[in-house]
Amino acid sequence: MAVVKSELLKQLSRNYPNFLKKDLEKFTNIILFEIKRALKRGERVELRGFGIFSTKVQKARLSRNPRSGEKVHTPEKKTIHFKMSKDLFKKLNNEE
Repeated sequence: MAVVKSELLKQLSRNYPNFLKKDLEKFTNIILFEIKRALKRGERVELRGFGIFSTKVQKARLSRNPRSGEKVHTPEKKTIHFKMSKDLFKKLNNEE
């Protein structure tokens, strides 16, 4: 099951009942917006204990349509790369 933003907000409101739900939502929107903005500028985003987000450039290439076999030009594009922290790796693999 994937974690969706609405479920994350419900969990935050349960864990922090002193905060208003609209404030928690605004807070998460600001964080996600700033992460997107930094990645768009080509900067890396490091969240200690969680991981690092960075962008990589996929070069333009000549690819092939698998259905027709026709050659297609694929333009250059940016992709997001995530590297998890050692702490997160240890928690996922029950090493503590």
